[in-house]
Amino acid sequence: MKILEGKKAIITGASRGIGSGIAEVFAREGADVAFTYSSSDGPAKELENKLSGMGVKARAYKSDASSFEAAEELVARVLEDFGGVDILVNNAGITKDNLLMRMSEEDFDKVIEINLKSVFNMTKAIQRTFLKQRGGSIINMSSVVGVKGNAGQANYAASKAGMIGFTKSVALELGSRNIRCNAIAPGFIETEMTEKLDEKTVQGWRDAIPLKRGGTPEDVANACLYLASDLSAYVTGQVLHVDGGMLT
Repeated sequence: MKILEGKKAIITGASRGIGSGIAEVFAREGADVAFTYSSSDGPAKELENKLSGMGVKARAYKSDASSFEAAEELVARVLEDFGGVDILVNNAGITKDNLLMRMSEEDFDKVIEINLKSVFNMTKAIQRTFLKQRGGSIINMSSVVGVKGNAGQANYAASKAGMIGFTKSVALELGSRNIRCNAIAPGFIETEMTEKLDEKTVQGWRDAIPLKRGGTPEDVANACLYLASDLSAYVTGQVLHVDGGMLT
């Protein structure tokens, strides 16, 4: 039997990168997958077809997770289309990097809104369903930057650190109803975005990591699979580092 057989998941921001990797691993392990995207219609449709080809129900939803109303509407639509939800992965996120002295208020607010407020919006929207069924797994995609900080990323680090505090609080609030909430803190993950970077710089980052390589979306997805499944039935309020030993 597949690890997520019979489960239904919502994954935000899944048209590419880590989100897409999570959607594929979940589908491979038997979960029906509802996923959101903000603007990439082509890649979203492509992923929807790929997941459906794995024999599960899959649907892409264009939705803005940073909007409270849009999050409520999305969850209502998914519940209607899929007949339930067991797993929520809050993965939607952006970066607008700059040194603090050059960072605009707009760039700070936008990153907090999309990365952190979206987690509040989606968790609020799904909470009633999870409480009613007395079960559910919430996984929030944080970052090693949220644990240690990073120059030029004050907004991003603040959003990811906030996510960890939110995760631990929700775990304490909802644990008695068998609702688990955990965070994943990825390190340097190689996606199509990092392919555009200077190879020498990227190799320097790899060399500084104990496992001597960057992570893959599948590395993060496998950690997500563990937290989404019953294998982690006694795990809540935790931050799982997927960073090749970067913060060791």
